[in-house]
This record gives sequence, structure tokens and C-alpha cells, in this order.
Amino acid sequence: MKTVYAAAAGWLMIATSLAGHHSFAAEYDASKPVTVKGTVARIDWANPHIHFYLDVKDDAGAVTQIKFEGYPPNMLVRQGWKRDATLKVGDAITVSGWRGRLEPNIAAAREVTFADGRKLNAGPPAGTGGQ
Repeated sequence: MKTVYAAAAGWLMIATSLAGHHSFAAEYDASKPVTVKGTVARIDWANPHIHFYLDVKDDAGAVTQIKFEGYPPNMLVRQGWKRDATLKVGDAITVSGWRGRLEPNIAAAREVTFADGRKLNAGPPAGTGGQ
């Protein structure tokens, strides 16, 4: 009986972790590209994806914070990123990607352009599933 309970618990954990991951199309809209300039407010360098928050000013000077999702940390390292060095709070950057389907202040990041003109991929092309 203990084996049955252990197996059931294992399957429950696997199902829960799979349900937590989402497809690009479930959360982001490939028909809504976005490019914004702003200042990095926060960075969460964690699995399964990094998130960074960009403070963006509109023409009237009002600030909106947009949460961008990027590649997992290990994929960013392969793209040339270095934790705590490549992207820092206070950096002025331009981010290209796609808006969220339902939430206007979330987006999937594709490319980050730094103040010095360097460009690094931050996420996959729309709909590729990270490939």
C-alpha cells in the first residue's frame, strides 16, 4: 500500500509541475509585437524563465511597469548573458517582443538592445516553444 501512495504522490507532483508551465500561445499574442524603451526596475533570474520589469514612461510622463518573460537562465548564458553583469537595475534598454493575450502589462521578450547598441536575444521567436 505504501508503494501505491508513493507512486500516486509522484504522479501528482509531475502533473502539478507540468501544469505550471505554459505555451507561448497560451499567454502571449504573436500578432501583437511590441518594442518599448525603459529602465530596468527588477530582475528575477530563476527557473523556469527569467522575468525582468521595465519602467516605461509615456508621452505625459506617467510610468507603467511591464513584466517581461525571457529564456530560462541556462539558455540566456548560452546566448551570452551573465547573471548580475549583463542586465542590471537602472539600465536603460529597449526590448522587443510580444504583448500578453489578457494582461496588458506583461510581455514575452525576444531581443534586448542595450544603451551601447549591443543586442542579445532574451527569448525565442513567437510560437517556437524555445527552439
